[in-house]
Amino acid sequence: MTEKTKWRRFLSSLRGYVTFFLLIAFIITCCMELFLHAMRSSMDITYTERGIRFAAILTFANVIILSLLFTVIDGLRRRFTVERPVRRIVEGAEKIMRGDFSARIEPFRGIGGEDGFDIIIGCFNRMAEELSGVETLRTDFIANVSHELKTPLSVMQNYGTMLQNPELTEARRMEYAKAVTEQSRRLADLITNILKLNRLENQQIYPDAKRYNLGEQLAECLLNFESTWEEKNIDIETDLEEEVFVKSDGELLALVWNNLFSNALKFTESGGTVSVTLRSEGNYAVVRVSDTGCGISPETGKHIFEKFYQGDASHAAQGNGLGLALVKRVADIVGGDISVESEVGKGSAFIVKIRRAANGEIQKNP
Repeated sequence: MTEKTKWRRFLSSLRGYVTFFLLIAFIITCCMELFLHAMRSSMDITYTERGIRFAAILTFANVIILSLLFTVIDGLRRRFTVERPVRRIVEGAEKIMRGDFSARIEPFRGIGGEDGFDIIIGCFNRMAEELSGVETLRTDFIANVSHELKTPLSVMQNYGTMLQNPELTEARRMEYAKAVTEQSRRLADLITNILKLNRLENQQIYPDAKRYNLGEQLAECLLNFESTWEEKNIDIETDLEEEVFVKSDGELLALVWNNLFSNALKFTESGGTVSVTLRSEGNYAVVRVSDTGCGISPETGKHIFEKFYQGDASHAAQGNGLGLALVKRVADIVGGDISVESEVGKGSAFIVKIRRAANGEIQKNP
């Protein structure tokens, strides 16, 4: 809570106490004035005791009337300053319970300005806004997953139907079987990535940090794609600085390198180039994975790490839009940073910065 908010709450409470004090003082003064007036009026009565009794009864009746009057006034006050905002909050909460996350409560401005109910209403509206955003993400995620699952299943179903044709040539049969295999692999990769992303996003991950040579890990991961770059006739350029050590979770970082290498080779045309560099820059190890592929626009670059986002529709069939979301999540978990530099038609470069280890221990923050 900010100092300004605390000060406003203090002034609001002070106004309430002063108002209540003045009200009570006014009631007591009125009662005393009525009693004294009745005493003066009773002096004309022969018997003093009888006059005092009359003054007491009259004063008591006036107190009853004043108490009733102020009870009515206080009831009206509570109706407008307590019951009405409470009713608004309850109605808003019931809408949220029914799944209407668009529910918002209008702020209630009392005579003294913002009060406790306005603070509660403000928190409620912010909560509803957050829930609405989460619900939108959930709905979009389900829609995207359904779409991504439906596409390979439809392709597999179509090719499976054509494979049942007894007059199909052997060449065609092999072609269709290969298409079914590719789509099943794509489906398996999608499910694997969904499970990995769900685990990374919905569980508290504690990286198993160990000191190791980052250059060696990059080389090992890159060699796993040797058949891919040879099949597409892609040139591989590497410039890995030696003896660059990091203290991090090697299994998690392997997800980063595998996804970046896979994307670079996937979007680079035959005869293109994919380069991997590793440099030490101060306390950081900087990995740069570049390609000569189609590139991405600045607008696409703003959303490239979002789940299921695919800026280039012509290449949508080659991926499921989860790889870079995984990369970003892993980078956050291990305390790294990832960015992208790209130009349409000239290729892309993904830069990953990880704090490196020195003398067997990870360096402290500068």
